[in-house]
Amino acid sequence: MTSETSTPRRGWRFWAIMTSMGVISLLAGLDATAVSTAMPSIIHDLGSSQGYMWIANAYLLTTTAFTPIFGQTADIFGRRALTLLAILVFAIGSAIAGPAPNLGVLVAGRAIQGIGCAGINVMIETVVCDLVPLRERGKFMGFIFGIYGIATTTGPLIGGAFAASDATWRWVFYLNLPLSGAALATVLTSFGALSKGSDAPISSVKRIDWVGNAFLATCITSILLALTWGGGEQPWSSWKTVVPLVLGLAGLPVFLLYETRVKEPTTPLRLFANRTSFAGNWLAFTHNMLVFYTLFALPIYFQAVLGVSAFRSGVNILPAAATAMPFTILSGAIMTKTGRYLPLLVVGFAIFPVAFGLFTRLDESSGTGYWAGIQVILAMAIGVGTPITLPTILTPLPEADVAVATATWAFMRGFGTIWGAAIPLAVFNSKVDALVATKLQDNEPLSELLANGGAYALAAGGAIQSLYQEDPDAKAVMTSIYVESLKLSWQVGLGFALFGFLFVLPVRELPMRTELETEFGLTVELAQKTTNTNAENEQGPQK
Repeated sequence: MTSETSTPRRGWRFWAIMTSMGVISLLAGLDATAVSTAMPSIIHDLGSSQGYMWIANAYLLTTTAFTPIFGQTADIFGRRALTLLAILVFAIGSAIAGPAPNLGVLVAGRAIQGIGCAGINVMIETVVCDLVPLRERGKFMGFIFGIYGIATTTGPLIGGAFAASDATWRWVFYLNLPLSGAALATVLTSFGALSKGSDAPISSVKRIDWVGNAFLATCITSILLALTWGGGEQPWSSWKTVVPLVLGLAGLPVFLLYETRVKEPTTPLRLFANRTSFAGNWLAFTHNMLVFYTLFALPIYFQAVLGVSAFRSGVNILPAAATAMPFTILSGAIMTKTGRYLPLLVVGFAIFPVAFGLFTRLDESSGTGYWAGIQVILAMAIGVGTPITLPTILTPLPEADVAVATATWAFMRGFGTIWGAAIPLAVFNSKVDALVATKLQDNEPLSELLANGGAYALAAGGAIQSLYQEDPDAKAVMTSIYVESLKLSWQVGLGFALFGFLFVLPVRELPMRTELETEFGLTVELAQKTTNTNAENEQGPQK
C-alpha cells in the first residue's frame, strides 16, 4: 500500500492551475517593483509635490485594507469568481494609471490596482492550499514565490528602461494589460477543474462583513496618513500626526472585538487563539516589513551617497532580489522534505539582525563587494522565511480556515509593507532635519531644499546628481547628512529585526498534515477518492 506521505500523481488539470498561479504571480510581481525606478520620470512629468508619495501609498493602502474581504468572499462565491474579479480590477486600475493626465488620476488608478493586487495575493496562496496538503505546500509555494522573485528582480529594470526611453513610464502600466489578458485566459481555461464554483446567489453579498471591513480600512488609512506625514509634512509631535496614529492603532483591537459579534467574520479571533498562529502572523508582518524597509532605504544610499542614477540603483539591488529566489525554493523544499518549519524560522529570523547590523556600517567609501555581500546575507533571511510563515500559521488551524487564515496572513504582510515603507523614511527625514539645523545653518537655500522631507524627494526624484554637479562644495556635507541619517534608519531597522526574532520563541513545532481536506479541491481528485472508497467498501478491509 502507498503511504500517506508519498507524493500523489497529479494530472494536467493540477499543473494547468499551478501554471495560471505562476502567470498571476508574474503579473503582481512586475508591477510591485517596476514603478519604483520609473518614479523620477513620473515626478518630472506630473509634478514634484508631496503628493507623489501617494503613488506608492495609495497602492499599499488598498492592497492591505481589501485583503481580508477577499478571503471571506472566496469562501462564499468560490475561488474562480474571486480570482477573475481580482485580475479584472487590477487591469482596470492599470488602464486608468497608464494614460493618467495628472497626479490625482494616477493615484486613483494605483488605488484600484491595489484592490486587484489584494485579491491576487490572497487567491494565489488560497488556491495552492486547496490543491496541496500542508506538508507539501512549501515546495509549491517556493515555486510560486520563485516566479514572483523573478518578476520583482526584472521589474525595476523594465521600469527604468521604459522611463529612460522614448516609450515613457506609461508603458509600465500598459504592459499590465496584455499580462492581465494572459492571466484571465489561463484562469478561465484551468479553474473549471475546481470542484466548487461561483454557484452562490447574488443575495449572498449580505453575508459579507461590510461594517468590519469598512472599519478596518478606516484604521489602516488613519495609520498610513500618520506615517506618511510624520517627520515630513508634519513633525511627529503635531496633533495631525499623533491623533490619526493613535486612533488607527486603537481601532485595531476594537475591530477584532467587533469580529467576535459577527456571524461570519472577516477575521475570526480564533486565528490568533493559539500561540503558534499568533506568532506566525507577527512573523509575517516583520518579514515583509524588513523586506520593504530595505527596498526603500537602499535606493537612497545608492542615489544620494554613491551618486548613481535611479536605474543604476535598481541594478545595484539585484544581488538581494536575485539570490533570494533560490533560497526561497530551497527553504520550501526542505520544509516539505523534513515536515519541520521551526528550524527554518530560527535560521531566517536570526540572519535578519546580522544583515541590518552590517547595513549600519554603509558609507560613501563602502565598496561594491561590501554592499553586494550584505545583500546576499539579507537574501538568505528573506528567502528562508518567505515560504514558511503561512504554514506556521495554518498548521494548528483546521483546513476550513484556510481562506480566512491566508487572507489574514496576507493582511499582516501588507500591514508590514506599510510600516516598512514608512518607518525608514520617517526616521531618515527626522534625522535630516536635525542635521540640517546644525550643519547647514549658514546655507539657507540648501537647508530649505533638504528639510521637511526634501532630502528624500531630492534623491527619489533623481535631481540630486545634477545638484552635486552644480555645487561640488555642497556634496561633502550633503553626503555626510545622508550617511548619518541612513545609519540611524538602519539602526532602527536592526531593532525591529531583533524584535521579530523574539516572535520565533513562542512557536511550537507541530506535525504538518499530509492529507487534503477541502471542498474546493479538484473535481477529478474528489471523484477518484470517492471511487476508491466505494471499491474498498465493496471488497471489505484489506488484509
